[in-house]
Amino acid sequence: MKWEDSKKGFENFLRLEKSLSQNSIAAYVNDINKLMVFLDGSFKKLAPEKVKLNHLRSFVEHLNDRGVSPRTQARTISGIKSFFKYLLIEGKIQGDPTTLLESPKIGRKLPDVLTMEEIDTIIDAVDLEKPEGQRNKAMLETLYSCGLRVSELVNLKVTNLFFEQGFIKVEGKSEKERLVPVSEKAVVEINKYLGGYRKTLRISPESENVLFLNRRGKKLSRVMIFTIIKNLAQKVGMDKKISPHTFRHSFATHLISGGADLRAVQEMLGHESILTTEIYTHLDRDYLKSTISQFHPRS
Repeated sequence: MKWEDSKKGFENFLRLEKSLSQNSIAAYVNDINKLMVFLDGSFKKLAPEKVKLNHLRSFVEHLNDRGVSPRTQARTISGIKSFFKYLLIEGKIQGDPTTLLESPKIGRKLPDVLTMEEIDTIIDAVDLEKPEGQRNKAMLETLYSCGLRVSELVNLKVTNLFFEQGFIKVEGKSEKERLVPVSEKAVVEINKYLGGYRKTLRISPESENVLFLNRRGKKLSRVMIFTIIKNLAQKVGMDKKISPHTFRHSFATHLISGGADLRAVQEMLGHESILTTEIYTHLDRDYLKSTISQFHPRS
């Protein structure tokens, strides 16, 4: 069995069976490529079916020696485990060598959060004199008020805007759709963008239904969103490390601290497990203290 054939089959499995996004598939394939390079250099052309637990443990030690963080190691190991589980399902191997492969323990990192005042400061820093200014303001309002992932923002469709009903339809991970309430402020800014800058663009046929477009009339890249936010943060002199995901974290935290139901926040964020959503309850200790004081029988 050849690595390239196995890897190609794994890619198709992730795309067709798991319905993963292209970014997720690329991350998995990158994990397998790292393992291939290591095995080729250390064990000379070791075929996938010949890989044993000791080979994989040597690979993990290699990652550790290179100074790869525990979090990155854990993600890489997860990708490799998925690959060998696929080979087992397909009958390409008789046993899964990753069964006893342990991942490094990693602490639960609390995300960076902006206050509502800081959110407003960044959005207000958008230069509306520039042609793309209104687009950027509309994007940031949508990113925050709907708690979107950056991939969900760049893929948002015009036909998925249901402003009269007060929500938008979002295509999340694994092509799962969800309905998210949209704020009146975001609606106002999006309508200004639709009636202004977007009308001036020569839109490419494949991007006609994409909401946020670059100056060439094509879908914006994820990197462009990162750059826009980074430049605005620098412009207002903000020291915090800010990314598009910071807006999503802030959205969730502000909802939780305002008393929103955890299940409702889970639905809005598109989290499969409520355990993922629960991290936001750690971000507002004053809110937790007040909740305990209000409802605990011993308070």
